[in-house]
Amino acid sequence: MLLAKGKITQDMINLLDKWRHTGFNVSCGPRILPWQRKSMENLACYIIRASFSQERMTYHRETGQVEYRSKDEKETQMLHALEWLAAICSHVPNKGEQMVRYYGYYSNVARGKRKKADADDKIPCILEPELTDMAFRKNWARLIQKIYEVDPLTCPKCQGSMGVTAFIEHEDVIKKILRHLGLWEVKRKPSPQANGPPFSAVRV
Repeated sequence: MLLAKGKITQDMINLLDKWRHTGFNVSCGPRILPWQRKSMENLACYIIRASFSQERMTYHRETGQVEYRSKDEKETQMLHALEWLAAICSHVPNKGEQMVRYYGYYSNVARGKRKKADADDKIPCILEPELTDMAFRKNWARLIQKIYEVDPLTCPKCQGSMGVTAFIEHEDVIKKILRHLGLWEVKRKPSPQANGPPFSAVRV
């Protein structure tokens, strides 16, 4: 697509194909419109998904290795526990590292020019939302229930139906409520202790 629009050259494509990890991905799928609820929900589930599946991971304590199976369970990869942790941590950006870059209309330069000209909010949205504000307020609970399989509007004690009466944002009020419920000072988990190598493996 980029080649057809003249945004990239064939030499650059050949160079990217030679890299093991290009770090560059472009979605060429169909555009998701506001009224396509199923597609939007699938996209939201994909965004919040974990970088790996715990169901396909098995830790072998005796060998200190992690076995990870592919989605179709046709391929299996064995990694040392430290290598597995390093692979997971590679998804966590370093402090100050920028993972998402914006170009064109959404770049910092373009947004700065629109803000300076006081024209940032004068451009109407291309796709107007189909649902009303009331419908969106009701929709959030359904999405939480769909993803986390827990209805946030069901009382955990009596199983009755609850409703949102107010949004509390003041820090002192939140702290007072959580202290009254005994949820402010939660006992922290002890730090994991590192085990040294067996004595037989230590060489002097």
